[in-house]
Amino acid sequence: MPTLVLGRDGMGPNSEEADFKAFVSYALDQAMSRGEATLDVLIWDEAGALTYGGDDAVERYSEDPEASVFERFEIKVNCAGRVP
Repeated sequence: MPTLVLGRDGMGPNSEEADFKAFVSYALDQAMSRGEATLDVLIWDEAGALTYGGDDAVERYSEDPEASVFERFEIKVNCAGRVP
């Protein structure tokens, strides 16, 4: 399951250069091969919330900073095959 971590040490679990689009791309790739995938967004601090979604995300983060998952995206793919 792809997990996007924001705050403390940068934007991603292994690199400050990681971005949301890269994690979504990976999750979609997983969903296409397995039929479904889950993308969890973890935010550790207000700076991470600001990076992720601006002032609105900071406000939502402040409401419950101890939440284990800030947002979860469930991606389901149905391959309809070739369309003539």
